[in-house]
Amino acid sequence: MPRKMQIFTGNANRQLAADICRHIDMELSKAEVRTFSDGEIFVEIGENVRGSDIFIIQPTCPPVNDHLMELVIMVDAMRRASARRITAVLPYYGYARQDRKVAPRVPITAKVVAEMMMVVGVRRVLTMDLHAGQIQGFFNIPVDNLFAAPILLKHISNQFNEVVMVSPDAGGVERTRAFAKRLQADLAIIDKRRERANVCAAMNVIGDVTGKTAILLDDMVDTAGTLCSAADILMQKGAKEVHACCSHGVLSGPAIERLEASQIKQLVVTDTVPLRPEAQKCQKIKVLSVAELFARAISCIHSEDSVSSLFV
Repeated sequence: MPRKMQIFTGNANRQLAADICRHIDMELSKAEVRTFSDGEIFVEIGENVRGSDIFIIQPTCPPVNDHLMELVIMVDAMRRASARRITAVLPYYGYARQDRKVAPRVPITAKVVAEMMMVVGVRRVLTMDLHAGQIQGFFNIPVDNLFAAPILLKHISNQFNEVVMVSPDAGGVERTRAFAKRLQADLAIIDKRRERANVCAAMNVIGDVTGKTAILLDDMVDTAGTLCSAADILMQKGAKEVHACCSHGVLSGPAIERLEASQIKQLVVTDTVPLRPEAQKCQKIKVLSVAELFARAISCIHSEDSVSSLFV
């Protein structure tokens, strides 16, 4: 007899969870996830999960700590209720930028988060566009890292003709080169010198952007300082116009204010992270949905089919 599949979500991105369920043609299962007045999180599962194949859709987006605690508490509740397998679906993996020691006496917090999930009872992880692919090695359980590339590539190819793909830093060159190859476009790289987190210093452009539509590509945009500074230098180097694409639109702090004042004509993000009200009002932001892609991956995992066809 096949295992029953149930999909739950916390409060991180309920709309994405509902959209995923719609593509699978099933209802979102019931769970109460609320916060006491002192900040403690309370979870109560509203359905029988004994022997079920459980998927918890919960990006650990801002407020990161609250949504991470919701996830691990939900997993503990499912495990204690005798769920057969629990898969954490993390469209956005918070703390992914802390994936290595960059100075003495600092943590590797991405590893800490992985340990938390495994200890509490997660037996598989489904995520998208990890900041560093090596984070998969922090887990001793299967990790499927989906890519938003097919969705972003389709948008770019439908909207633009002569483009140059631009990596905002050296770390994103491999990703940007893959996009440029698929689009048969030129490649440029921003050489930046970062003094500390969220603060970008000097920039230079490697490659020719003169007279072309420059498209900045990154895995995420947080305070938008890097993207906006990169757009300025690209326009100074003769780019016709500048657009930006990223998988995760965190857009915290002064991001919207910076974006509105920048030379970026449009920022394309996916719905892995829900936009805050200010971002929803910003005319420069366009959101593409990854719900269908996650729905296909969840269906493949439940039916024990290969998900490798989705890694394109």
